[in-house]
Amino acid sequence: MDLHAHTRTRLALHSVAEHLLSPDLHRHTARIGLRATPGGFGQPEYWADDRRRRLRVDGGRLVLLEGDHETWHQLTTLAEAATVAGVELGAPRGVFTPETELSPDARLAVDPAAAQRIAEWFRLTSDALEELRRENAGLEPAIVQLWPEHFDLATNMAEVNFGGSPGDGHIAAPYLYVGPWSPREGDFWNESFGATRLHSEIDGPADALRFFTEGLRRATG
Repeated sequence: MDLHAHTRTRLALHSVAEHLLSPDLHRHTARIGLRATPGGFGQPEYWADDRRRRLRVDGGRLVLLEGDHETWHQLTTLAEAATVAGVELGAPRGVFTPETELSPDARLAVDPAAAQRIAEWFRLTSDALEELRRENAGLEPAIVQLWPEHFDLATNMAEVNFGGSPGDGHIAAPYLYVGPWSPREGDFWNESFGATRLHSEIDGPADALRFFTEGLRRATG
């Protein structure tokens, strides 16, 4: 992995989530949670002006669904993306504090290979989290959402957070995490907030599920 290209791409896509997709969703639905979608991430579908609508990112392109038709547009700058989508830029005030700067005219440095790896990581995480939810339905797990301020895909149950991040200021590479709401002790817990496993330690969704399941067992045992 080219970590430099990965980080630049992650930050660019994070800014799209925080300043374009989530605020548009919030204005229409009062919600901010995004989803893993084909090729990347995006809004859940919602209704606007009696038509289905959704914005999502597939690789380096912005995909706009209106009614039953999708149009595809290259991601260049946030300003151009906002014009294409008819969206007002900027994270919703008082809802979350964005971690990326709003730079409307800055070129979005999206490397195709890095964007594909991030999309694949979100898909792996989503598959594992959905299976974790299915196997533990009695714990009333939350739906899996991509939170724009952290740019991670997550759920929670039994007062434990489970998720996957493409990287952040703490860990640059993609990783999975288990985060109990109160501290735990033991060799499983390798972070102050819980436990993490790097993408290089995870061999597919089944392996990710084993990590989440073990974390749930240890956190609730």
